[in-house]
Parts: sequence; C-alpha cells; structure tokens
Amino acid sequence: MPARSRPVGTVTRGTTNPNRLRRADRYALGPLASVLRRATDPFVVDLGFGAAATTTVEMSDRFLCVRPDIEVVGVEIDPDRVAAAQAFSRPGLSFRRGGFEIPIPGRSPAFIRAFNVLRQYDERDVPAAWELACSRLAPGGVFMDGTCDEIGRRATWICCDATGPLTLTISMQLGSFERPSDVAERLPKALIHHNVPGERIQHFLAAADAAWLALAPLASFGSRQRWLAMCARLRAEGWPVLHRESRWRLGELTVAWDAVKTH
Repeated sequence: MPARSRPVGTVTRGTTNPNRLRRADRYALGPLASVLRRATDPFVVDLGFGAAATTTVEMSDRFLCVRPDIEVVGVEIDPDRVAAAQAFSRPGLSFRRGGFEIPIPGRSPAFIRAFNVLRQYDERDVPAAWELACSRLAPGGVFMDGTCDEIGRRATWICCDATGPLTLTISMQLGSFERPSDVAERLPKALIHHNVPGERIQHFLAAADAAWLALAPLASFGSRQRWLAMCARLRAEGWPVLHRESRWRLGELTVAWDAVKTH
C-alpha cells in the first residue's frame, strides 16, 4: 500500500474503562482463537484504543494465553493519546499513531479490534473503513467492529474478513436486561439506524424478544437457562444461530450476517 501522509479516520471521544471489552476479548479467545493460533505472524491491532491504554494492555494480557509470542499494537489517531500510552509499552506491546490504514509497513495483522470507533462515524463512511482495514489483514484474518456500553455489560460486534462482513454477535450480562432487544442502542453503526420495521435486524431482535418472552416460565431456573432455550428456539425457527451452548451460556448470540444485513 502506498505511504500516506496522514492517518485515515477521525478523532473520537476516546472514553474507556477497565474491563470494558472483556466480552469481545473472550470471543476472540474462543471462536476466533484458531485465527491467532495459525497466524504465521502473531500480530494483532487494537484500533482506536482511546484516551487511555487500559483496554489494549488488557488485550495483550489476555491474548498471551493463546500465543505467548503474540504482539499487540495499539493504534490511535490522536498523537497525544499515543504519547501518553508509551508508558505502557513493553516487549510484545507497543503503540503508534495511525488509523484504518494500519500503519505497520510490511506486516499484516491476524486480528484487528475496533471498538466504539465507527459508532462515532457517519454510516456512509463505514463500508470504506471496513474495506481498508480488511485489506491490511493477513490471509484468514478477522476485523471486529464493535460497540458496547460504558462498563461492558452489553456489547455487539460484526466480524469481517477480506470478503466482507461474516457475523453479528450480541453479548449481554445475563440478568441485566428485560428483553434481548435492550441491546439495540449498542448496535454497530452499520445496523443501529436500521432497527426499524422492514429491516432484517429489527426482525431478528423481535424474534429474539418473542422467544425470550415465550420462555418466561424458565425464569425460575435462572436467566442462563432461559437464554440457552431462547438460542435453541431461534435456531429451530430457522435463524442461522452459530456456535454451541458453551458460547450461548455466556450471554452470547451469534448469527450469520445474511440474517441481519441491511437491504
């Protein structure tokens, strides 16, 4: 890729909190762990880490359990944030200025996480950002575009590869919501404005709500049992629900992108 004179993207608010991205990291170390294990160059990027390096440091600590030779690079467009993060640099963890062009010449990351970044962009800018970031991935690599609340109890993310978006995952702290659609306010930018009648994402969330309400008698056995039954019912109804109960029991629900993509 030709050298660029300036990073691609815009400065975001940069708010963050400790442990905010634990749900996304847990998914990366579960269904996406094979992406890290098979990588020829065990190199991952935390894109848009924000005003503090906290979640990038946590990412590095967590990912070491999959690859002790993992290398995490935190990338931020704000030079002051990058300068402040240098205090946390160590072998296998570094920080540099950049954007969606991923400014590491000669290397291709196996995984890129961009959380609460594109949420602050215009929707029309999302496809180009996806395409640019995915063009930097190593073969078989994954780009995760996600959004979550301030303390990480409700999160959603889209996983993409070089071919485009693959899946949507919603992940919620069981017992902290009334209906699955409560996560709607944390949908990624590509979907949040499409949660209206006639759109696939609205139909999916409505189906999840209907299954959740129909299974109310299971509430006496706990929200986990009710969530497991909801996921199973959605799959039985024909929704392309992915993964197994071991993921569902964590409050996760992942579906193939075709089920929720915009018209």
